[in-house]
Parts: sequence; structure tokens; C-alpha cells
Amino acid sequence: MSKDTEKAVVGLSGVGLGLDELVRHGARQVIQQAIEAELAELMERFANVKTLQGQRAVVRNGYLPEREVLTAAGPIAVKVPKVRDRSGSGVKFNSTIVPPYVRKSPRVSAALPWLYLKGISTGDMGEALSVLLGDDAKGLSANVVSRLKAQWADEHVAWSRRDMSKVHYVYWWVDGIHTGLRSENSDGQCLLVIIGVKPDGSKERVAIGDGYRETKASWLELLLDLKKRGLKTGPRLAVGDGAMGFWAALEEVFPTTRGQRCWFHKMGNVMNALPKSQQARAKADMQSIWMAATRADAHAAFDRFVSIYAAKYPKATETLKKDRESLLAFYEFPAEHWQHLRTTNAIESTFATVRHRTTRTRNCVSRPTFLGLAFKLIEEAEKTWRRINGPEKIKLLLEGVAFKDGEPVQDDRPGQQKLAA
Repeated sequence: MSKDTEKAVVGLSGVGLGLDELVRHGARQVIQQAIEAELAELMERFANVKTLQGQRAVVRNGYLPEREVLTAAGPIAVKVPKVRDRSGSGVKFNSTIVPPYVRKSPRVSAALPWLYLKGISTGDMGEALSVLLGDDAKGLSANVVSRLKAQWADEHVAWSRRDMSKVHYVYWWVDGIHTGLRSENSDGQCLLVIIGVKPDGSKERVAIGDGYRETKASWLELLLDLKKRGLKTGPRLAVGDGAMGFWAALEEVFPTTRGQRCWFHKMGNVMNALPKSQQARAKADMQSIWMAATRADAHAAFDRFVSIYAAKYPKATETLKKDRESLLAFYEFPAEHWQHLRTTNAIESTFATVRHRTTRTRNCVSRPTFLGLAFKLIEEAEKTWRRINGPEKIKLLLEGVAFKDGEPVQDDRPGQQKLAA
């Protein structure tokens, strides 16, 4: 496990700062959505109750004054809606999520990670809310929980239909996330995730879909959908695992995009073909390849690795050799970007806890629920993503300047004449 992945697991487990940041960014949205879901259930329950004039007896009537609920992550502002009962029978709306006069909820920080990461089934979501509310959650029906999950699924659908005609990406990180969840139609669902870097160096979600075993057909459907919605070109470089059907699909849809194999995945594959007694040394020898200052030095380290291990462990060396060029593609991009381009940690760190939590979920989930929960998780994670190092170098890439060993090649800009010596 990489240091970034370990940091994410620790943070999202509540030991580090990651959990507090997740709660702070997500608490208001999730609590407000849950309150609205409660209100929707009340309105549905009284939908057929009419006044003598034939009007609906129970209608919405604005909001109570906004108030702050103190959480472990700080004060969270909430707005509780009101209803008006035209029949005079005294129907009122009292939220079980934020009961009247509640000003402090010290267990919100424990509940929100459950809502995102453990909240796969209705039963699990109810358990999460009970952490927040204690005995007050006993009156919370399964319908409210289902409405909340349905809302997240609808948000994912709307996001997946957005216009892409004005979007351009410099880099992509691509991965298939195997969560261990069982869907209604198969024994395992695979999330297909793309995270991109925009021309200003910031990161954003590109696509969140699903597929079966990361096949070419699944990735082809996802990429063609991006193109159909207006994405004109692919990124300059895509980073991903070599085992995916993504590469064959990418060649069909965006053939000019170069590929960079993820060193984190590759090192794991190579060490799986080695005995434990050799793994520590082999890991250090592989690190000397991708940490080399130049492509020539990397090739020399590569050859040295093959000469050391080929005779005794041919499977390990063949695993490394087959992706030689794509493992070293990052040398033709700015050196400031190398640490971002050598692995898919941008995705791995985001979903490390998802894998951990969902292995405990035994219930089948629907496809919309599966995608909606993944969408909400990555939406919150996106708020804490930082720009890549050296964002100013992206301009040179977009102007057509070539890079060698991480440095721009002088006078390589199209149309620019070399200066006389």
C-alpha cells in the first residue's frame, strides 16, 4: 500500500484530519437532503387529504429560521421546512434528523462517514442515522432512507448527462474499482472512474460509470458517451493499470492519447511473481527505474533489473518488460508533473476506504444506488483535491512544446525559428 493510500485510509478512519474535512464538507448537504426526504414522506402520507374546497390539506409553508447545530467539525447551518394544515387538524412537521431546539450533535462526525461509506443498504443507512440521533432515530422509516439514496442516484444521472463540448483535459487517471459489492444482476460490480486535470492544473471528476470486469466493451461505452456529449479530444496522457480493457477502447475513441502504466500496480504484479525473500530488494531496484533523472538512466536501471532477476524469476521480468515503453512515458512531460503521472493514486486514495467498507456489506444493491453512493463519495473528495505541481508548464504542453527528460526542448514551438548561433 502506498503512503498516499495509507494516509487516506487513516484519515477517513477518523484518526487523521481527513474525516473532519469529510464531515465539514458533507454534513450540511447530507443533513439537508435527509430532512427534505422526511418532509417528502409526510407530504405523500397526506396527499389524499383534502379540504372542503377540494384543495390539499397539508402544504409546504416555507422554512423555520436557519439555525446552527454544533458538530465535532464546527457549526453546521440547517434549514427545517414547515407545513401548513388547511384542515385545522394540527398536522405539523418535526424532523427526526434535527428535532426542535436541538443545537448540538456531537456524533455527526461518526454518522457522516457511515452515510457515505457504509450506507449501501437501507438497513445500513438507518444504522448510520441512529449513530447521529440515538433513540430519536427509531421513528425514521425505511422510506426516508430510500428517498435519500434515490436523490443521490438522480444527481449522478443528471451529472452524467452534462455538456462536455467546452471541456478539455491534459491528463487522465483511469481505474476500475472492484468494491466486492453484489448487484442485482451479477456477483460483482466494477466502478469505472476517470479523474482529469484541466488546463489550469485543477483536478475534477470526468466520468463515473460501471461495467463488468473492466472489459473493453464497458470502457468503450463510457468513452463514446463522453464523445457524444461533446468531448472533442482525449488528454495528452492517460495513466492506468495495464490489465484494463480501457487501452483498447481508448485507441478506438481517442487514438492520439498516450498511455502511462501505473507503477504502483506494476510493482505489485512483479512482486507477486517473486518469493518474499526477494521482494524488498526487487522493490528498491524498481524504484531506481522510475526515480531516475533521465530516460537513459531509467533504461539502464531497467536493464540492470532484468539481468539480476531474469534467470531465476523469468515471469517477474517478463511482467515488467512487456510494458517497458509505457512505464517510461512520463519522461516526455514536465518534471514537475512526474509524481502525479507515475501512479493512479489520485483514484486509489479516494476509494481505499470504499473497498474496506463495502467488503462488509452482504446485501445486493441496485445499479443506481451503487453509482449514486460512489458519485457522492468522489464529489466530497473533489473538494479537497489540490492542483498538480507546476501548473504553469501545462501552457507549454498545449502550445505544442515537446519535453525531454522533464525539460522543454528549446525552440520546439511550432512556427518558431531557431536562433542563429
